[in-house]
Amino acid sequence: MLAIRGGRLETVSHGAIAHGTILIGDDGKIQAVGADVVIPPHCPVIDATGQYVFPGFIDSHSHLGVFSDGEGRAAEDGNELTDPVTPGVRVIDAFNTVDVALRDAIEGGITAAWITPGSGNVIGGQGATLRLWGRNIDEMVLKAPSGLKSAMGENPKRVYGDKNKMPSTRLGVAKVMRQAFYDALAYQQELDKNPDHRRNLDMDALIMVLKREIPLRTHAHTADDILTALRIGREFGVNQIIEHGTEAYKVVDDLLRYNVPVSCGPALVARVKVEVRGRSFKTPGILAKHGVKVSIITDHPVVPEQYLVISAALAVREGMDEPDAVRAITLTPAELSGVADRLGSLDPGKDGDVVIWDGHPFEYRSRVAKTIILGQVVYDANQARA
Repeated sequence: MLAIRGGRLETVSHGAIAHGTILIGDDGKIQAVGADVVIPPHCPVIDATGQYVFPGFIDSHSHLGVFSDGEGRAAEDGNELTDPVTPGVRVIDAFNTVDVALRDAIEGGITAAWITPGSGNVIGGQGATLRLWGRNIDEMVLKAPSGLKSAMGENPKRVYGDKNKMPSTRLGVAKVMRQAFYDALAYQQELDKNPDHRRNLDMDALIMVLKREIPLRTHAHTADDILTALRIGREFGVNQIIEHGTEAYKVVDDLLRYNVPVSCGPALVARVKVEVRGRSFKTPGILAKHGVKVSIITDHPVVPEQYLVISAALAVREGMDEPDAVRAITLTPAELSGVADRLGSLDPGKDGDVVIWDGHPFEYRSRVAKTIILGQVVYDANQARA
C-alpha cells in the first residue's frame, strides 16, 4: 500500500484537487482519490506538498523497442519489408525490453505507449499497448493487439517503388489495401463453410479489424491521404484512427462526420519530406477546438520519447487549451489504445501509475520527481542524482 498526499492532483477526469491524497492498494490499483482520504495506519506516505501529481503520460504512437536507441540497423525491427501486406506480424515479437529509451521514458513521466510497426508497408502489422516498465514483454503487455497499422502515401510507395513492385503510386497503395480486405472477407466465408479451413495469420488479423475487434490505425499525413483512408474505412465499416494527421486541420468536417480520432504529430521535427511541410503545433489545438478526439504523439525515435511532454507544452503555446493538451497525453491516448479502463486518469479502480512533478510539466524547468508504477516507485530523482 502507498499514499501520496499534499500535492495538487490533476485527475484529468474530474478536475484538480489542490491538496489531495491518492491511496494505492497492495494490488497496485488506486483505492481512493480526494481531499479527505483517510490514510491507514503504517501505510508508507510520499509527501508531495508543493508538487504536481499526474497520471502517467501515454504516447499513442511510438516505435520504442522496435527501433532501439543507439543500436543502428541491427535493431531496426519495425518493418517487415518483404511484402506490402504483413498484418500477421506482431510488434510484441520484436520488442526490445532493454531498449535504453525505456528508461528515458520513465524519467520523462511516460509510463505507457501504443507500440506500432513502421509505415513501410501498406499494412504493417499488429501494434500493442505496453506499460514501459517490467521484467519481460508478457509483464509489460496491457493489450495486444490493440490496433492494426496501415499506411497511405509516401512511405509504402517509396519502399516498393524502389523494388519495382506494386505499390509505387497512391493508386497502388489504395488498391493493395482494398484487395487485402476483400481477400479477408473471402477467407472468412471459407471459414464459415469449413471451420477446419487452414488458418492464415495475415487473414486472421484483417478479420479482427473487419469485426471491429481492433481499430485500423492508418498513417496519413496529407489531406488527400486522410480522405482516401477514410473512404476505404467506410467501404469496409471498420473502426479507424488516423495516425500523424499533419494536414488533418484541412479535413476537420470529414473527421467529425465519421467520428475518426487523430494521433497527431510529430511536430518537433524539421520538414524532412513533402508530406510534413505543413507540420505545426497549432494542429492539435485546431482539432480539439472543433471537437475531434486528438492525442499528441512523438513517433519515437523520430522525436525522443521523453519529449512527449514538451510536444504537448508547445501545442499549448500555439493555442491548444491546457486541459485539452493534458488530456491528449493521458486519457485520450488511453482510449485510443484500448486501456482507458486502466490508465489515463486518477480514478479509483485504475492502475496506480502516477507521476509526481516538481512543477507543472508544461513549465520547461519542471522535472519528474518520482515515477510510480502499480504503486511501486520505479524512479526517484533524488536517488538518481545521489
